[in-house]
Amino acid sequence: MEPKFSKSNISVTDIVNTKNCSYCNKPFTEKLWCKKCINSLEKSAENGNKVAIFNLAKRYYNGEGTEKNLEKAFYWYHKAAEKGDIYAMNYLANRYYYGEGTEKNLEKAFYWYQKAAKNGDKEAMNYLANRYYYGEGTEKNLEKAFYWYQKAAKNGDKEAMNYLANRYYYGEGTEKNLEKAFYWYQKAAENGNIYAMNYLAN
Repeated sequence: MEPKFSKSNISVTDIVNTKNCSYCNKPFTEKLWCKKCINSLEKSAENGNKVAIFNLAKRYYNGEGTEKNLEKAFYWYHKAAEKGDIYAMNYLANRYYYGEGTEKNLEKAFYWYQKAAKNGDKEAMNYLANRYYYGEGTEKNLEKAFYWYQKAAKNGDKEAMNYLANRYYYGEGTEKNLEKAFYWYQKAAENGNIYAMNYLAN
């Protein structure tokens, strides 16, 4: 039987320290089904729970358990990023890049991609490489693009593996090296990248 809670008997300490919904006791990282989960999650977020802050942002962004609200999603992603949540930094960068819930701002997108990448987010490493490659939010720099594609690829990002193969194939940001290009196309293909599969097939 699910435990029953009322807002009046939940202490601030309980909210800050918990990683579960105070109503249905499901982890905040799972999909929320309880109608009162969002209220519980929001209360935890307002009291500084980093897990709750990030997951509340996701709920608003995806419209799970509540109406989709990009402005609120942006607000909570920003809060989580400021608290040092690496994944939130990357998500926040995406919001700035696409102009979702806020005005499009490539410089701020670049800033947060860089912050997330330097803290170890492999997806952000790949996005940061793209920003350097296309000169979005920063000056175009093929050497730095290559560096971050390589770092992301070595950390297991399949998109970066394909891009790194391209850099070796065309000699962009590094010396042309068809053997290394083939190696990374193969690695990307093995990880399910369809573009790399097409390159290998041709």
